[in-house]
Amino acid sequence: MNTIKTSFSIKDLENLSGIKAHTIRIWEKRYNLLEPERTNTNIRTYNLRSLQKLMNISFLNSNGYKVSKIAALDEFQIASKVKEISYQGNTESHAFNAFKLAMLNFDQALFYNTYNRLLEEKSFREIFYELFIPIIQDIGLLWQTLTITPSHEHFLFTHIRQKVLIHIERLQSANPKPDTKTFVLFLPLNEIHDIGLLFINYELLSRGYHTIFLGESVPVENLNLLNTLYDDITYISYFTIKPYPEDVENYLTKLYSEVIENTTNSVRLIGPRFKDSKPKKTPKKMKIYDSIKKLVKDL
Repeated sequence: MNTIKTSFSIKDLENLSGIKAHTIRIWEKRYNLLEPERTNTNIRTYNLRSLQKLMNISFLNSNGYKVSKIAALDEFQIASKVKEISYQGNTESHAFNAFKLAMLNFDQALFYNTYNRLLEEKSFREIFYELFIPIIQDIGLLWQTLTITPSHEHFLFTHIRQKVLIHIERLQSANPKPDTKTFVLFLPLNEIHDIGLLFINYELLSRGYHTIFLGESVPVENLNLLNTLYDDITYISYFTIKPYPEDVENYLTKLYSEVIENTTNSVRLIGPRFKDSKPKKTPKKMKIYDSIKKLVKDL
């Protein structure tokens, strides 16, 4: 069965390109930039080629090209201009779109070629902060609006995750000193989204800290064993979908009473869940952050 998405609504195009549907309609009517097909009920539908062309138009437009000038070019000339500008140093917007197209087509070669091209100009840390974090946030919204399927999300996240793991492995071979401060990284029970936590692990290792990465779905009571082995632990957790909003405060209370109370340990928390359900009162020795950069800087 072919699982590649090949037909898009105008709302899909808006979600994927960032160009408002109203603007797309104007560009179609005034400049004939896209030629949508029509359903029996006269609803516009677009193919993958149209999406790619629109993303290229958006890239050129954001780099100072007027739409009227872009309209005078054919799609191959448009693609050539995009490549020319991206090779002159403005690669981020082009790479962002390329990663999206790689996801939609399940195109591993496009993902790796785009990533390797970025590595010629940027460090892995810069790529993660400047491109991977924004695209992860964007993909979450695309999934919620049904623009993409879970399989698209899994494809992209799996390949980003692989890159983080490669860089972690390189750092772990350096064998941090066992007497450095210990950080234990874990996800709450039934939480499986670990890319953000993995990158925090990478950031800590790059600073020479001793880390223990427990990963996904760890029951609170299982953390007690760490307390018997190490002193002064900083626990770090990333809440994406779990615990549920109504359970966050109770979870933090349990975490404090079972793992933090009467110890020198502390907890650092981060994740999208806190945007929806930030607790009114955070237990002592716990701190919540709204970005990975701020969390890492504070350690």
